[in-house]
Amino acid sequence: MVVTDPDVLGGYRQDRALDPDAGTALALVRPLTTDQVAATVRWAAAHRVPIVPRGAGTGLSGGATAQDGALLLSTEKMREISVDTVTRTAVVQPGLLNAEVKRAVAAHGLWYPPDPSSFEICTIGGNAATNAGGLCCVKYGVTTDYVLGMEVVLADGSTVRLGGPRLKDSAGLSLTKLFVGSEGTLGIITELTLRLLPAQPPQSTVVASFPTLTAATDAILAITGRLRPSMLEFMDSVAINAVEDELRMGLDRQAAGLLVARSDAPGEHAGHEADIMLAACEKAGATEAFRTDDQEEGEAFCA
Repeated sequence: MVVTDPDVLGGYRQDRALDPDAGTALALVRPLTTDQVAATVRWAAAHRVPIVPRGAGTGLSGGATAQDGALLLSTEKMREISVDTVTRTAVVQPGLLNAEVKRAVAAHGLWYPPDPSSFEICTIGGNAATNAGGLCCVKYGVTTDYVLGMEVVLADGSTVRLGGPRLKDSAGLSLTKLFVGSEGTLGIITELTLRLLPAQPPQSTVVASFPTLTAATDAILAITGRLRPSMLEFMDSVAINAVEDELRMGLDRQAAGLLVARSDAPGEHAGHEADIMLAACEKAGATEAFRTDDQEEGEAFCA
């Protein structure tokens, strides 16, 4: 689908960086298939028209900012997914939201770990293009750790497949790793093969407030020196007050730092790890610290 309506193009001029110098695109192209992406790129190459690839436009770096006279190529309509429970992989098109991928694989008892803060509104293609991370990356890594393969349209309109569905695939150069995080500069990702994990066990959560940044740092070092939590997130006083202004959770506005840590170790081990983290926070001088096994309560601090 090719769109030239100025009102529609106006809505695609900026991503969430809100670049005031964003240009006006020649047209917006919203393909459905890899072949349509390739045809668009071949036309642009033949006529020397630049292309700006775009996902959901949730990026904060200006990567999807429109340029005068360029084509905007949005992958938002490319939304197919298939899940293979035997190999624990999913083959997805880039326009699916991260949250949609999570829900689709969860229906098969599987889990896609990368969880950027915008996971409910950002696309999986954009995640791959920016190598997005998330709260659980301290234990489970970032997007590149879950991309086994991809289909990419190069600058001349040719299509290549990189990697594949097998974990033990060490032949040749690691071009898949090169493309993850390249932000559309090397090619346009039109399909991803993702590695999945078994569903995440219930988690134990620890929340602690600290009077100084040094105390919070001491707690972090003590925790990471003994174990690898499934999540370890720090907020300074500015972030604490911003969250409290918005959510009214009863956070200590005078605290210099807030630490949220979680364990998803199997069975009773999650509680044991949470106790270790709680003790580390208290020893470091936390003014308030507690742990909970209630999933909804724990999730409230991680949303």
